[in-house]
Amino acid sequence: MTDPWQECMDHCVEIAKQAGKVIREALQGDIAVMHKSSQVDLVTETDQRVERLIISSIKAKFPTHSFIAEESVAAGAPSILTDDPTWIIDPIDGTTNFVHGFPFVSVSIGFTVKKEIEFGVVYSCIEDKMYTAHKGKGAFCNGLPIKVSGQEDLSCCLVLTEVAFKKDQQHLDSMMANLRSVLTIPVHGIRSPGSAAINMCLVASGAADAYYHLGIHCWDMAGGTAVLTEAGGVIVDISGGPFDLMSRRLIAASSAAVAERLASHIVDFHVGRDDAHGSEKN
Repeated sequence: MTDPWQECMDHCVEIAKQAGKVIREALQGDIAVMHKSSQVDLVTETDQRVERLIISSIKAKFPTHSFIAEESVAAGAPSILTDDPTWIIDPIDGTTNFVHGFPFVSVSIGFTVKKEIEFGVVYSCIEDKMYTAHKGKGAFCNGLPIKVSGQEDLSCCLVLTEVAFKKDQQHLDSMMANLRSVLTIPVHGIRSPGSAAINMCLVASGAADAYYHLGIHCWDMAGGTAVLTEAGGVIVDISGGPFDLMSRRLIAASSAAVAERLASHIVDFHVGRDDAHGSEKN
């Protein structure tokens, strides 16, 4: 039976390659940095240029499809997931890394149909690693199959998270408490590469065993979710319950046992939803 979405995925890979080339070229010149919600919430002209490139290319080929894209949402576009074929796009996942030349920068694109993720592409463009996954067909890095480590003992895990400025003091305190709680399990270590999509792909490829994050967005997660699950990984809510792409919270792990135990060590704090209105998205 012909896969109705294979043409979309093939185009996704090609446009991710083009976007990655733009990003690499931009690193050779001066980067104009702007701010969104705070002095550490960065956006560059390259973020906006890459997003326009991706969306215009997809619209030309698939004009009836819908989009949720980071910079468009920042400019006021809605962030509502519907049953329509929908491209969820982060043009530069790891903008702060990009600004500093830190080499974990990715183009992340996920594709949903009836609110379910059909495929995902994460291109770590400085490393030149193309992660791809299509539902039921496995996960790959540069065409070679990848799989999670399968680790089931959290104390033997390398854990990923992100440490960033929090305007709310309670959120900052909770983030620091979570670091201490996880470290004292103990685990083998905590790393913070700076790109959520790459974090998920590192777990998918067995280079790390778990990743947790509160305050993430659907465009950070969509591409990596496809890769992680097709590589045999587990994604749950930070509470240990079912994963919700619009909830801005996740645990991605090598096994259900690791996900469940990690959830028991995480202090929750309110981060809103991507599909909420007004300040709930901030």
